[in-house]
Amino acid sequence: MADLPRKAAARTARLAALPLGHAGRTMVGFGKRLGGAPAEAVMSEIQQRTAEQLFRTLGELKGGAMKFGQALSVLESALPEEMAAPYREQLTKLQDSAPPMPTQTVRDTLATDLGADWKERLVWLDGAPTAAASIGQVHEGRWHDGRRVAVKVQYPNAGEALMADLRTLSRAARAIGPLIPGVDMKPLIEEVQARAAEELDYELEAAAQREFAAIFRDDPEIVVPDVVAVGPRVLVTEWLDSAGSLATIIADGTQAERDHYGEIFARFLFSGPARTGLLHADPHPGNFRVIPEEDGSPGRMGVLDYGAVARLPQRGLPEPMGRLITLCAAGDGEGLIRVLREEGFLKDRIRIDPQLLMDYLSPFVDPTLVERFRFSREWMREQFQRINNPKDPAYTVSIKLNLPPSYVLIHRTWIGGIGVLSQLEAEAPFRALLEEYLPGFTPPAAATAP
Repeated sequence: MADLPRKAAARTARLAALPLGHAGRTMVGFGKRLGGAPAEAVMSEIQQRTAEQLFRTLGELKGGAMKFGQALSVLESALPEEMAAPYREQLTKLQDSAPPMPTQTVRDTLATDLGADWKERLVWLDGAPTAAASIGQVHEGRWHDGRRVAVKVQYPNAGEALMADLRTLSRAARAIGPLIPGVDMKPLIEEVQARAAEELDYELEAAAQREFAAIFRDDPEIVVPDVVAVGPRVLVTEWLDSAGSLATIIADGTQAERDHYGEIFARFLFSGPARTGLLHADPHPGNFRVIPEEDGSPGRMGVLDYGAVARLPQRGLPEPMGRLITLCAAGDGEGLIRVLREEGFLKDRIRIDPQLLMDYLSPFVDPTLVERFRFSREWMREQFQRINNPKDPAYTVSIKLNLPPSYVLIHRTWIGGIGVLSQLEAEAPFRALLEEYLPGFTPPAAATAP
């Protein structure tokens, strides 16, 4: 595939056509119903074709369209099963693949960013990409010292396309919304917009990856490839051999594999901030690679892509988060409201029912109430539908709470992480992980109201 489509009008037209295509298929489906086709069969066909169009378009456009699709993909487990089933295959494809750019374009970018003598350092480069993401693609290569390396090259005009797509998606949020009921598109798109500039900065990404690689160098469960070289649009890191991403475990993994890698995934998300002062904030399954033992049994997990990272000045997750979860688990609604006001989640003049508030926060608290919690699509859907259903009393809480800017990326990562654990259907010692890595958290059995 050549450059990212350059003309904003052409890209806008493709995105704008998504809801029109859905409407057209719905009308065709209505005609089939008049002809006697079963309602369930017609709806399944409409959803399958809509899913294919939506995620094929997002993937082919790359840029912000694909970045939005990746952010959406971690919430797949929250969709109703009748909606999720047709989308699941397309979401998984989006997480791990996209059409490639020409080899000559890759070589031109390498020459510009690494210098005219780049071939003396990168002595071999596979012309075909091994992976592709929203703003760049990865090629396997060999460094002059013999190391196998992963060479990530940013798509030409990626920044321009990224921001143009996100502006278009923001304007089209209301129209795209009906394609995936129950997901509030506008906040999701706004959050992707807020992180876009950082993800275009490969030198900033390299600095974060170096920090993670140094801290996790001898970790028995986590592998972080070292950075070898970096330029404005090129990032060269050590190669990571794996048997696939978490998406393969989601699709075909045994229960033992789901539990094993799910626990490592959760431990990484919580331990990373405490150990590095950084939060890996892009928890879609394609960034997490499974590395089995030689006998094929579950082994370590590799972690890639450090473009979206929250820098935590307190070197760890905020202490009030732990206190809030502890108070909610203990049933102390008044104490919960007090801390929410202190932290800026609840404005002074806003009044809220303590019980409704605790009901609303249950997705954050339920996994802490038992020694080991079994995440599932069914549990995730129940939580998601309840707090997003205008007819449910807990829904009123969402319009009264305010999310301070310092918590936005943390919140998105937490929800995304829970989404991935639910896709895995993994059982994990969530309570023990929070006790070890979340400041201010006290296990419910030992918690006392202040």
